[in-house]
Amino acid sequence: MFQLLGATLHIDLNQEHAATARLQTAATLAQHADHREIEAWCYETDAWRVLTDGDYTHALELSQIAQHLAPAGTSAAIQATAQEGRARARLGEGPATYAAIDRVQQMSGAMVPRKGTEHHYQYDPGKALAYTATTLAWVGDPAAEDYARQVIARLAPADDVEKWPRRVASANIDLALALLGGDRLDEACDAAQRAILSGRIVPSNHWRALEVVKAVEHRQLPEATDLREAYQGLKAIPKGN
Repeated sequence: MFQLLGATLHIDLNQEHAATARLQTAATLAQHADHREIEAWCYETDAWRVLTDGDYTHALELSQIAQHLAPAGTSAAIQATAQEGRARARLGEGPATYAAIDRVQQMSGAMVPRKGTEHHYQYDPGKALAYTATTLAWVGDPAAEDYARQVIARLAPADDVEKWPRRVASANIDLALALLGGDRLDEACDAAQRAILSGRIVPSNHWRALEVVKAVEHRQLPEATDLREAYQGLKAIPKGN
């Protein structure tokens, strides 16, 4: 598990070679130990990585392997299914995308919440909400707006002490995409600015922010210059921060 956790950190920092080495080591150890759930997590993590690189077909294949390996009802099984939904959304496979979302919601709804286990390898209902927002935004469903706003409302309390700041930043990107799709351009730019200026978008997710910036520039909106400058500032943040 230590090697797998290390791999996720390297992926976040866009350190591809180190991430690959860690993933290979983790998968080998899991196979030798006959620990199918950890092995499933290795494939799910790799699916996430290639999805962020834009290789959606490979991401779909890896997510399906992870689902095959993962014991039924485990966090790995749910997360791998969520990755399948995101990959299918990017591939424009609408019906299959919604089917994956439904499976995630059914499996996550059946889980018994456990206190004190809030970490990357323990699925929680908040993840289901966040992944649904992203998946719907990518498939072009206006319902993404409501899901994204729910994520923000739940995870960013009124006193601005954010429990899951990275998830809130991602939800603002999802919200921006959904609002752009509905031609609510001022609101979309505002949501994108909040995400970018939060400083909580890790290097592996910079492409998601750039996607919004390019969409705003394509529409020749007056906010495009400020948004591009904010994005360039994000790119300038040292990776260790």
